[in-house]
Amino acid sequence: MQNLEQEIRFIHERNKKVELDKAWETSLFRKIVIAILTYFVIVLFFVFAGLPKPFLNAIVPTLGFLFSTLSLPIFKKIWLKYFRKRIY
Repeated sequence: MQNLEQEIRFIHERNKKVELDKAWETSLFRKIVIAILTYFVIVLFFVFAGLPKPFLNAIVPTLGFLFSTLSLPIFKKIWLKYFRKRIY
């Protein structure tokens, strides 16, 4: 009986961790942090590459990356609706 209680406790703890990981993966904070880090990496690349206006020009690829990650949930819904049925 004690072993069963330990297993249930382990499953509950694992579920909490999975829920926290999912919350992090879908959080707006994470997306903003990724956008900021992406922007600075691109700025550094542009500066070292000697490209003009690195701070201004780094905005375009950063926004492209951000929009591509924001659009993924839309494509996931489409995939789940139309393609998942073929697999199962």
